[in-house]
Amino acid sequence: MAAQFGRRLRKGAATTAVAAVAVAALSASQAPGVSADNHGRQTTGADVGQDASATGDDGTATGNSRYYTDLPPLDSPNPSPTAGSGTPAATGDAEAGIPASVLDAYKKAEESLRASKPGCNLPWQLLAAIGKVESGQARGGRVDANGTTLSPILGPVLNGNGFASISDTDHGAYDGDSTYDRAVGPMQFIPSTWDWAGRDGNDDGKKDPNNIYDAALAAGHYLCRFDHDMSVQAQMNQSILSYNNSTAYLNTVLSWVEFYRKGTHEVPDGTGTLPSHHSDDATTPSPGTTPPASSHPDNSPKPPKSTPPTTPPTKPPTTPPSTPPATPPTTPPTTPPTATETVDHLADAGSGKLTATAGGTFAQKIVVRTEDKADKAVARVRVRFTIVGDTDATFTGGENVATVMTNGLGAATAPALVAGEKTGDFTVRATVVGRVLAGLD
Repeated sequence: MAAQFGRRLRKGAATTAVAAVAVAALSASQAPGVSADNHGRQTTGADVGQDASATGDDGTATGNSRYYTDLPPLDSPNPSPTAGSGTPAATGDAEAGIPASVLDAYKKAEESLRASKPGCNLPWQLLAAIGKVESGQARGGRVDANGTTLSPILGPVLNGNGFASISDTDHGAYDGDSTYDRAVGPMQFIPSTWDWAGRDGNDDGKKDPNNIYDAALAAGHYLCRFDHDMSVQAQMNQSILSYNNSTAYLNTVLSWVEFYRKGTHEVPDGTGTLPSHHSDDATTPSPGTTPPASSHPDNSPKPPKSTPPTTPPTKPPTTPPSTPPATPPTTPPTTPPTATETVDHLADAGSGKLTATAGGTFAQKIVVRTEDKADKAVARVRVRFTIVGDTDATFTGGENVATVMTNGLGAATAPALVAGEKTGDFTVRATVVGRVLAGLD
């Protein structure tokens, strides 16, 4: 079975118009570089039955993993407390201290994004807020001279037990787990997202999620994709929610953004203040609150005194029952297949020919459908679109990879394509995340 969308870029002699004929190679294979969530934030329209669960975003960076819920203190920080004064720092001053290498990484990422994506207006305080919530600023700045964490920072196993279920996508290369994925590093990227979002922030030739310079720059690009402008509060909120789709997470991050904007200062690596409460804790008290009296041993209510029985207990029968108890079944219950496991193939959903002006946006979008063996649509399946070939065409926001969740009709619509100046053929490949299937061209 084959599905093709013709695509060729060419310039006419007297015009800059570019006719684009897009060849989408539809290959339903395991894709190690895919994000893993269905809460995208792209809001452009779709050609076929798109709804809120099938938007053109790349999912969450963290896989909606655990995060720190500690809130900043009510005391406003002083921008530069006097060093060596002998006076203990106030709570606000202590929390405003950011480890030197970590703070440097955030500011360098802001500077880089100001040059590469000036319309994003990314403040380094946003990166600092996410770094605080995700890892406590790399565990208080426990990094080496190059900015790499002294030991790996790993989130919980994403096996569906209290968190999302994300099967292994990196063969354990980043997280050491070849069965399930785990969020990795100071900015807590899941391996499938890091595979396409990772950046080399310290120019050492590597993209390491455990390096704060690499992770901070990757987080900045992740937040700025799809032309989001962080100076517009609604768009900043959308970007934060795409990092972890939780209103509580959003509010926690925003509270730290405002706190850091009031003033911060540099502290030596390894001396940062560590948070203590996680989002998956049974109870997470707010800073400065006292646990209820019932939790203190001295104030615990005492059980009532028991009254001895007046009638002696009945002696249990000594004759065994005539009918033995039923033996529980030994056959374990069967687990129904997930939506992803029912996918048999991808199909073209009517993309047609695409045309654009050089540097402009293609008029149509690529749409595919996930189907089972009976050619019936399968909803809520993650599909990854990748631009392949020697081309400078990108998706909206400058990325060449995007992950989309199929809607109720099984359709996944790729984000809008933007034509570059380079002419020739290029391919958009669609893959199903979490499945090893025969490829379709």
